[in-house]
Amino acid sequence: MTAESPELPLAAAFPDADREQWQRLVEGVLRKSGVTEASGAAAEDALATDLQDGIRIRPLYTAEDGAAAPGHPGFPPFVRAGRPEGTTVAGWDVRQRHVHTDPRRANESVLADLENGVTSVWLTVGDGGVPVSGLEQALQGVYLDLAAVVLDAGADFAAAAEELLRLYTASGAPLGEAAGCLGADPLGLLARTGDDAKLRLQLESAVRLAERCSAEAPGLRALAVDALPYHEAGGSAAEELGTSLATGVGYLRQLTGAGLGIDDACRQLEFRYAATADQFLTIAKLRAARRLWARVAEVCGASPAAAAQRQHAVTSTVMMTRRDPWVNMLRTTVAGLSAGVGGAEAVTVLPFDAALGLPDAFARRIARNTQSVLLEESHLSKVIDPAGGSWYVESLTDELARAAWAWFQEIEGAGGQAAALRSGMIAGRLAETWQRRTDDLARRREPITGVSEFPHLAEPPVHREPAPAPIGGGLPRVRRDDAYERLRSRSDAHLAASGARPKVFLAALGPVAAHTARLAFAANLFQAGGIETVQEPGPVDAESVAEAFARSGARTACLCASDAVYGEQAAAVAAALKSAGAVRVHLAGRPGERREEFTAAGVDSFVFAGCDAVEVLSSALDVMEVA
Repeated sequence: MTAESPELPLAAAFPDADREQWQRLVEGVLRKSGVTEASGAAAEDALATDLQDGIRIRPLYTAEDGAAAPGHPGFPPFVRAGRPEGTTVAGWDVRQRHVHTDPRRANESVLADLENGVTSVWLTVGDGGVPVSGLEQALQGVYLDLAAVVLDAGADFAAAAEELLRLYTASGAPLGEAAGCLGADPLGLLARTGDDAKLRLQLESAVRLAERCSAEAPGLRALAVDALPYHEAGGSAAEELGTSLATGVGYLRQLTGAGLGIDDACRQLEFRYAATADQFLTIAKLRAARRLWARVAEVCGASPAAAAQRQHAVTSTVMMTRRDPWVNMLRTTVAGLSAGVGGAEAVTVLPFDAALGLPDAFARRIARNTQSVLLEESHLSKVIDPAGGSWYVESLTDELARAAWAWFQEIEGAGGQAAALRSGMIAGRLAETWQRRTDDLARRREPITGVSEFPHLAEPPVHREPAPAPIGGGLPRVRRDDAYERLRSRSDAHLAASGARPKVFLAALGPVAAHTARLAFAANLFQAGGIETVQEPGPVDAESVAEAFARSGARTACLCASDAVYGEQAAAVAAALKSAGAVRVHLAGRPGERREEFTAAGVDSFVFAGCDAVEVLSSALDVMEVA
């Protein structure tokens, strides 16, 4: 810009870029990485990532990729927010979960949370929580006209709800000002337990609660449409959304069939979704959920004022790890951020040690402070739908909504949510999805920091008081770290029995530049299974490897070098290791054309990026335990 042309924009000095030009730059990068056959659209496709539900994430989005207009906040289809003001006025509801069975201890943690930033209480009652008779003590000192209470009472939801309503009346707080959710969820209970013997009676009880709330306590919602059972059974984002829609529709049928108006029926539902560390997928999931439910409400004849979905987002238990649990703080921070950006009205950040047992005071403080920082320092709630308008987010929201709607239609075609649960249709679909994801986890295509990647064997274990066992008998509960946790438990047992962990000797061949990358890869791989790695300060060769192997105290070994060095030394070193007593010899890298040569020399297996790490590690532990 000059004094002679003050109106000249800075961008005018640069030529316009087009997609073809960008693709040519991508081709150059791919050629450097060894991909020479990709050009044009194929080069762009080489950088795409496949997600579950048939969704493919492209590396570049433009205005041409935008979906249908998402509307305005607070208006159908509610993609941008359920209310015109979003959460900008008071922030979202910071909701903490409590699972103590002792009413006194539950009360201590409830009051501590409310005094330090939490705005509502999510309390487990009945089987796995405080007894219904202890609800009064658990809520002693809680101002029920200020703090919303959400119940999770399983099969005891009717008794727990009646007790909470009694406490409202006894406290003198106007019932009309009560807020929260009574947590009736008969279909969710069927998913959790697989027991439908009392489903009809439970649905009738839920309807009676909804009628009472609608008439006496409009701020209370009687029913929770909990999608967590499907997420925690390994379901994808679209499967979680589709089952929640089918559940919600099932409840609308019951409520309107009993005479409740469609608007009042919609206002009795609160939807609960999982928030994961995949931030954009979580944001898109919450936006898509509101769009989908708005369509359901519209078809059912609800007015726009009642069609907005109220959402409670909970950080995923599937992503939480038991080893190196401190990393869970990072996972829950990203998940909590995603829930807030996605527009959830209430957010629960689970403590980082929740997978280990009852969270301690420090973990609960970190959980609530995570939300305090997001709200008070990052000011995330001050902007409505900050991801809105992003071509990527809008496209992802649209694709996810379409996939979820297709699954919802399948469930409805099978007779509805209850019928699909009884027949095993939902369980089978979720199991197939989890099996595909399990394969990705085993091959470390989906890495788990601190578990399958960058494990720390010397990390002191974190112990917590056991938590009450959750109700079961229906859909399974899975975790991403399940397979690796089993491997690490085997290593712990070996340590307890022998005083040392299983070991593998890493034989570094050739100069440092030739073996460093594969040495680091092998160490990371074996430590993910609880196998301690031992190596010499410098490289070894066929003459020195036997003595170095003996010093290591290991019974197995892994060769680490470049392909060129393998061609010169691998066969001789493998033979020397076998002669020195190695019961198994691995080689880090793909064998290529030398497989038969290396195998004949004594190499038993090849480990490389994309191999089935769980199978490799399990087989390695088998040999070590036998030895």
